[in-house]
Amino acid sequence: MISQPTYIRIMRASAFYDLVVTIGFATPWTYLLILDLLQATHLALNLPGTLPSPDTFQVLLGNLMGSVVTVWSLARLHQSSVILGRYDALARILFAIWQINAVFHGASAVILALTLVELAFFVAQILPVRADKAEIFHAR
Repeated sequence: MISQPTYIRIMRASAFYDLVVTIGFATPWTYLLILDLLQATHLALNLPGTLPSPDTFQVLLGNLMGSVVTVWSLARLHQSSVILGRYDALARILFAIWQINAVFHGASAVILALTLVELAFFVAQILPVRADKAEIFHAR
């Protein structure tokens, strides 16, 4: 069990991580730069799986994901709460499941580095939170 201030720090760290990692996906130009970086990493590490050449639809979906996660990150940084952390934990386990599914179906294993972070923040954000004394007093 962790304290609420500790939980909020974890949740804010996850929001900042998301902001840094996904903001580049929010525009077509930066998306293509990130895809090039992922491709170079994939090739340098000689990883299994593939990274497809981007088409217009793939770039659109990447931009939508980057835009939504960027806004979600800003919302959690601005309005930090346990409930937003719980919703974020749900999103993280879904992202991890879909990332593992993609690798299982032939996507580059470079994705698994992101999956590890998703799973770590998922676990941290599902931990029970100790009620503060002030909350206990107001609940009566």
